[in-house]
Amino acid sequence: MSKDKVILAYSGGLDTTVIIPWLKENYDYDVIAVCIDVGQGDDWKAIKDRALKTGASACYVVDAREEYITDYIWPSVKANAVYEDQYLLGTSTARPLIGKILVEYARQEGAVAICHGATGKGNDQIRFELAIKAFAPDLKVIAAWRDAKWDMDSREAEIKYLEDRGLEVPMKKDQSYSRDENIWHLSHEGLELEKTENEPNYKHMLKNTVVPEEAPEAGEYVKIEFEKGIPVSVNDKKMSALEIMTELNKIGGRNGVGLADICENRCVGMKSRGVYETPGGTILYFAHEMLDHLCLDRDTYHFKQQVSLKMSDLIYDGKWFTTLMDACMAFVDKTQETVTGWVKLKLYKGSIRGAGSYSKYSLYNESIASFTTGDLYNHHDAEGFITLFGLPLKVRAMMEQQVGEGQAIVGSKNLKKRPTE
Repeated sequence: MSKDKVILAYSGGLDTTVIIPWLKENYDYDVIAVCIDVGQGDDWKAIKDRALKTGASACYVVDAREEYITDYIWPSVKANAVYEDQYLLGTSTARPLIGKILVEYARQEGAVAICHGATGKGNDQIRFELAIKAFAPDLKVIAAWRDAKWDMDSREAEIKYLEDRGLEVPMKKDQSYSRDENIWHLSHEGLELEKTENEPNYKHMLKNTVVPEEAPEAGEYVKIEFEKGIPVSVNDKKMSALEIMTELNKIGGRNGVGLADICENRCVGMKSRGVYETPGGTILYFAHEMLDHLCLDRDTYHFKQQVSLKMSDLIYDGKWFTTLMDACMAFVDKTQETVTGWVKLKLYKGSIRGAGSYSKYSLYNESIASFTTGDLYNHHDAEGFITLFGLPLKVRAMMEQQVGEGQAIVGSKNLKKRPTE
């Protein structure tokens, strides 16, 4: 009689490398490992071999890079979604897609369960499992770190588990940051970062970005073209989504752009410190926001800021496949219908500044905005506008003077006596 099957989200990293033999030792399942390439840059052949050698009955590798960029990163860029002012949602945007692909393989293979290696302290357990619930509420989820049979409480214990069994450890002990990498970003947690008093050891840590102080003295210009909020070219060269991200990561990385050291609020209730490398993503967010400023009217832009904030929370909390997220993305898509044009930026030792932008849909009108009086703007029109715009303030002040109370009365404590010399 054939065994039931479990789909394992397999990265080849420390946690999931441990989980294959752990599942074989503790559960009577056939383990099918699924590797989802969202731009980690890993040696997938070696990882597949490792999965099979450690007990997986099969291992599938899915190239989901283009899908990840077009269906998950681009919507986030169009929304300018940023969590707690700094985090560009690199891990958060990838997890819903990974969860969805795990369900697809579970259905194809007739599996009864999905297993992941996210810890019981982190956000990823939520993100994976909400995606699974959205598509397959009937499937069992095995979260190894929360399982009663799991007796390892640290990364050091996991390393020992593998060493005791003569299995390959996929990282050196002095490099055992908890990392998550994809085409959008690379995150680092653990080691010296666990004490907020410590400065990150950037020279030891960084993989995709130079330390800003060591970036080229000359800096570098980069030009990005957008169509309806989606980047389509870099430096006047049309590229695929994957090519754009690859190129911008190189440009941003060599100029020290996109480093963030954040102590963020996890949705499980604790704070966690991480260092993020997002070189290409930081460039895109900066450029896209410049084009938004050029093309969106005031009311739309201000409301979009509120939607962006909500979307960042939804994405961070793993609520991608929800009605509210669909509605937010529909609103953002509407705002982006005229966000077409180009933006030029100057990168210098970790900093970014604008160096020009253009859109045929630009709402900037030089004839109106110029300090030189033009035919389209009459300065005298402002008088009536200010009278009506300030009418609530004037009415209140008149009332205060009538009753003898408030900030508008003669001798108000809110008004200071200023020197006359």
